[in-house]
Amino acid sequence: MIRLSTRVESLPGYPLAEIPSIKRRLVEAGVDVIDLGAGDNDTPPPELAVQAMGAALRNPALSKYGFQQGLPEFRQAASRWIERRFGLHFDPATETLPLIGSKEGLSHLPLTVINPGDVAIVPEPGYQAYIGGALLAGAEPYIAPLKPDNSFLLQLAQVPVETLRRARIVFINYPNNPTAAVANPAYLERTVAICREHGILLAYDNAYCDLTFDGYRAPSIFETAGARDVAIEFFSLSKSYSMTGWRLGFAAGRPELVGALTRVKSYVDTGPFLAVQKAGAATLDASEALVEPIRSELQRRRDAAVGALRQVGFAVEPPKAAMYLWIPLPKGVASAGFARHALEEMGVVVLPGSGFGPAGEGFFRIALTVNSDRLQLAAQRLGRALDRVGRGALATTV
Repeated sequence: MIRLSTRVESLPGYPLAEIPSIKRRLVEAGVDVIDLGAGDNDTPPPELAVQAMGAALRNPALSKYGFQQGLPEFRQAASRWIERRFGLHFDPATETLPLIGSKEGLSHLPLTVINPGDVAIVPEPGYQAYIGGALLAGAEPYIAPLKPDNSFLLQLAQVPVETLRRARIVFINYPNNPTAAVANPAYLERTVAICREHGILLAYDNAYCDLTFDGYRAPSIFETAGARDVAIEFFSLSKSYSMTGWRLGFAAGRPELVGALTRVKSYVDTGPFLAVQKAGAATLDASEALVEPIRSELQRRRDAAVGALRQVGFAVEPPKAAMYLWIPLPKGVASAGFARHALEEMGVVVLPGSGFGPAGEGFFRIALTVNSDRLQLAAQRLGRALDRVGRGALATTV
């Protein structure tokens, strides 16, 4: 009998794990399923990226190992994009690093700083790569709940001082998944100050920085004074350009931190496919023109979904950013039970808040990944599920 490691045994269940099999069964039975689960936009990747990828595939040199240096052209494009987007300069050769999607980099980062007995501060609800990477590195996770009364901001000042002294890394993500919350400059200044005081590595996940609405502009953590001392920032081409399956992202930070992650990655992968990096460079150089249609479409979907959900009884506010709605349930209603009912009885895939950790209980998440008409139809179905809750037809125990 093979015994699994305690690290693997400690991993929580992934929120998407059972959904594909249930969805497949329903589709095979002829059910019209509206999938609002994964943050995987239905819009196609940019034609510019497709054309660049096609040309790159015909270049045999781009089918070789990229290793961690990757394609210098991609690093240079990433550096140019950061400078245009945030007004900050990062040396392409020493302060950027290509990633096989930002998820990969985020989950490997704890291996650079964690020793036995060290603490990783993890937001809950939060992206599962944070807790997974922390546990696989052998960290002791400290769960920092994101609460509505704190605008879903991770409050380092509320972490016990003894825990802060043992902490080596904290994961921060704004615009946030799953809550769609955003962070203001004062909050970021306080967070950076505490990280500097205690020598905590700040992993800043900025995957949704370009998906913003109503004139809101999401910052880089490096716009905060002192952040370069302690932070490494992660960006992704998945969400902004509908390139989720291409698995391409990059990290930015001072050379010592980027170098440490590079060293870890040298032992676990050989970097993103060079042809994908070639297409990614072309995409980043045309970013402003490519992102705007996606951003505008997501804002239309947000407005349609919020209006339709309010009409059927959900108390939901329009977020300023990201591609999600984080929707409260009536008190006492288990999010997992509601999500299963929504899928099996109403044909709508949503993610239960509890799938993002116990602190997410009482909410569910929908992704704005179908068109406005489908979102409005999904809202009507979810309204019927909510009505059944009100009539006691759905179990309300966690």
